[in-house]
Amino acid sequence: MSKYAFVSGGSRGIGRAVCLELARMGYSVLINYVSNDAAAAETLRLVEEAGGSGELMKFDVADQQASLQAITKWQEEHPDAYVEVLVNNAGVRKDNLLLWMEQEDWYDVIGTDLNSFYNITKPFLQPMVVHKKGRIINITSLSGLKGLPGQTNYSAAKGGLIAATKALAQEVAPRKVTVNAVAPGFISTDMVEGLDEAELKSQIPAKRFGKPEEVAALVGFLASDSSSYITGQVISVNGGLY
Repeated sequence: MSKYAFVSGGSRGIGRAVCLELARMGYSVLINYVSNDAAAAETLRLVEEAGGSGELMKFDVADQQASLQAITKWQEEHPDAYVEVLVNNAGVRKDNLLLWMEQEDWYDVIGTDLNSFYNITKPFLQPMVVHKKGRIINITSLSGLKGLPGQTNYSAAKGGLIAATKALAQEVAPRKVTVNAVAPGFISTDMVEGLDEAELKSQIPAKRFGKPEEVAALVGFLASDSSSYITGQVISVNGGLY
């Protein structure tokens, strides 16, 4: 029987790298995305090219009803299966100083980066608890650990995700479900577009941006049986930048 993994925001960047990593581990990957059909199709093609299997699930993780509807439909169509690995990766940035931040930029970032954790995790959690096996991996950020100026909304969302990780980990540990967070620093994806790369590299001890595959490798480990005694942790992938 197939093993299933779900990756939100799986069409590009870190999400795409995670989909490929999990496919190589033998998971059939549910690739969630919100709008970019071409990028999502390319991720699915790469998954299949790597010898894996997957399917596209297009919906907005910030929309609770749309999320529940899509996940329930998948569960009804796969009554003998369940999602064993959940990667909450979807995220957006809308940077500005709080002094000038528009209300919608606050709520949009909180919706996609934090509320989505509830929208996606809740419907997938019960089957994990019933089967006494599950891995929940939340992609947070350096911004959620230290707070970054111009990212009050993003830091709030990612900091909240870290706290949620630690709380849920304690709730479900007796049922053999682990919950961990991965906190990337500056990774070469479209999420860092518009940032001063040369200036930032000078602040990073490793003197470079990370690669999506380097984040995905850690996600793969946390999804594996080898990580079964690790839960409630936040692990940074940041080249030494704290």
